[in-house]
Amino acid sequence: MWLQRELILKPQRRGFHLITDEVMKLLPELRSLNVGLLHVFIQHTSASLTINENADPTVRGDMERHFNVLAPEDAPYFQHTYEGADDMPAHIKSTLIGVSQTIPITNGRFNLGLWQGLYLCEHRDHASARTIIATLQGE
Repeated sequence: MWLQRELILKPQRRGFHLITDEVMKLLPELRSLNVGLLHVFIQHTSASLTINENADPTVRGDMERHFNVLAPEDAPYFQHTYEGADDMPAHIKSTLIGVSQTIPITNGRFNLGLWQGLYLCEHRDHASARTIIATLQGE
């Protein structure tokens, strides 16, 4: 079975947000798979997707603070500034983290580690809804 669907995620404030449950709800078909893969790809250059700790929310805050050090706003060498001070750093963060993830499916559920979850990494201060292309394959 192959399925591809566009998922629209509600706008989020800047930061790292767990979206594991939201994505599972938007893809009820995955519950019918014994074995498979879900590939998720975000269609934006100022947001990213990653898998990381799902238990302690301080991890998400620490990630946000660390990436703000790696790609600071208002760096004097940025030329791409006409969309705001957060725009070029958002592009850099998206490149560093990445725009896609592949998740194994086992018995109708994500087969993630005990402390893992899928994150939307929102790098803009005033973001709109985000679009993810989800491609599900399996049997």
